[in-house]
Amino acid sequence: MAPVLSSSPETLVTRGWSDYALLDSGDGRKLERYGRYTVVRPEPQCFWKAHDENAFERANAMFDPQQEEEDSGRWRFDAHGPIDAFPLQWRDVRFMGRFTPFRHLAFFPEQAANWEWLDARVRTLQQPKILNLFGYTGVASLACSAAGAHVTHVDASKKSVAYARENAELSGLADRPIRWIVEDARKFVAREVRRGSKYDGIILDPPKYGRGANGEVWRLFEDMPGLLKDCAALLSDDASFLLLNAYAARISGLSLAHMMAEATHDRGGRIDWGELALSEDGKDARAIGLSFFARWSNDGGRAR
Repeated sequence: MAPVLSSSPETLVTRGWSDYALLDSGDGRKLERYGRYTVVRPEPQCFWKAHDENAFERANAMFDPQQEEEDSGRWRFDAHGPIDAFPLQWRDVRFMGRFTPFRHLAFFPEQAANWEWLDARVRTLQQPKILNLFGYTGVASLACSAAGAHVTHVDASKKSVAYARENAELSGLADRPIRWIVEDARKFVAREVRRGSKYDGIILDPPKYGRGANGEVWRLFEDMPGLLKDCAALLSDDASFLLLNAYAARISGLSLAHMMAEATHDRGGRIDWGELALSEDGKDARAIGLSFFARWSNDGGRAR
């Protein structure tokens, strides 16, 4: 039985929490608060005018992109100088904010909308087995672990997995059942399919382009359909979800949904799709769409 595809998109909006807020945006930039630090990062979608231009000038850190590539560049800091890694928290998960060379701070705050969904979903299940591919620094993995899941975290970057393990220690989750795997996601999934492994939920948050430790090349548009098909083969008979997120200007939530429908064509359930957005707080709050998602879910799967 084919899954039911939602007829309309959904916008999952992340608003500020104690350790994060989108304070202002405009003129191709956004002003954010990470813990006690204010940060300016480029955001081409902000065509409007900022509410308070002076607040941008007072920020603790500002990212200057390279002219050819907006995702890489350098950070400029205020008179207090460079900022070392610093602790942040989302619900029960603690993690380190880091000023990376790629304009983000070692996590993506708009993903909090997905973390909320995963937290609620996992808590309805009995010790589910969750696979997180392209797991990066592990916030989604730790959100699932804190909710009671057995987690397998996979990323091709040894440094990212080391940061994820550090975040697990910081969160008091180091003794939970979490497998940390440094490997190309496609190779890991193909081996798991051959082994007949099964998971109750799978998370994918692939980059547009990437290279593995052994020279493997990842291209989103070329490689995602095959990987998604293999992931569907790893879902247990009564699996609960398959969540796909993608950051790419040439893609849409609807295209992700159709790709997911093809991969899960015989599983029933439902596919929701749309985009993730960050919202300012306050009366005249504006929201910025930042990534697209599609998620297959089966409410009959492994309920407590």
